[in-house]
Amino acid sequence: MAPMQNKVICVLVLVSMLALGTLAQAQTETCEVDPEERQNCGYPGITASQCASRGCCFNDSVRGVLWCFHPKTIEVPPEEDC
Repeated sequence: MAPMQNKVICVLVLVSMLALGTLAQAQTETCEVDPEERQNCGYPGITASQCASRGCCFNDSVRGVLWCFHPKTIEVPPEEDC
């Protein structure tokens, strides 16, 4: 490939990464999920470490509900420029 093509590809990759990074900052996740709103992320008998390795939340403080569950996505409003 010609040197100019390599530079163009590098610039496009960099711009794409910056754009995706900006989108990722607009959302965050929390494990603060009401027990009745939890969505299953595990299986019966899963341990806290096994659950965490799946990228999920573990909370066994409430009996009769899911202990390994998906985190809740929170929309973060973009910061306004002054």
